[in-house]
Amino acid sequence: MNGFIGEFFGTMILILIGGGCSASVNLKRNYAHGSGWWFVCASWGLAVTMGVYVAGFLGSQGHLNPAVTIPYALFGLFPWKQVLPYLAGQFLGAFVGATLFVIQYYPQFKATKTEKEGNSVGIFATRPAIKSPLFNFLSEVIATFAFVFILLNLGNFTTGMKPFIVGLLITVIGTGLGSTTGFALNPARDWSPRLAYTILPVPNKSSAEWWYAWVPMIGPLAGGVLACAIETAIA
Repeated sequence: MNGFIGEFFGTMILILIGGGCSASVNLKRNYAHGSGWWFVCASWGLAVTMGVYVAGFLGSQGHLNPAVTIPYALFGLFPWKQVLPYLAGQFLGAFVGATLFVIQYYPQFKATKTEKEGNSVGIFATRPAIKSPLFNFLSEVIATFAFVFILLNLGNFTTGMKPFIVGLLITVIGTGLGSTTGFALNPARDWSPRLAYTILPVPNKSSAEWWYAWVPMIGPLAGGVLACAIETAIA
């Protein structure tokens, strides 16, 4: 159960803070409204750092991400018996985190009436800057490959300053590779908040854009598998 508990609370913190940043930037009548891409990338990076610290303290390996857990298991870097508890913790934690930031920003959701004003599924999940399914998919593959490949070379990333290094990694992936698709890197980070947006009574909501959801699901998994395959081959 430690794996489930750590991944649940770690991913909850990740989405609560990271999604809260997205709400703060996009919704009207926030002090951070209109802040730029650096603000977004740094905030998501620190959100991952705090999530990894929480997860590690509560007994998991701090994956917070199916695109880490599943490829690690496929290449013998993680026990298969832990995969389902980790995935359950990640997807459920992300949903709860999204629910909490909806409560936090409920008045701002009400004050932001339309998608053009900033109230959209983009607060919860990723959207492409340019709709191009093949290149959107490849963007997620490449960004997640870089993320997981570097992660593999950090060893146990829940100890000492390593969660902070993981946060810096997320930040630089965001600034260097993330502006094409919003850098999901993580199926749970995208799908669970997208589901929360779909079923929760979020004021003034529009489409959840499920037509795009295959990209942040399959792209990160493919990138993670590619990173593990190359690391295993050369290590």
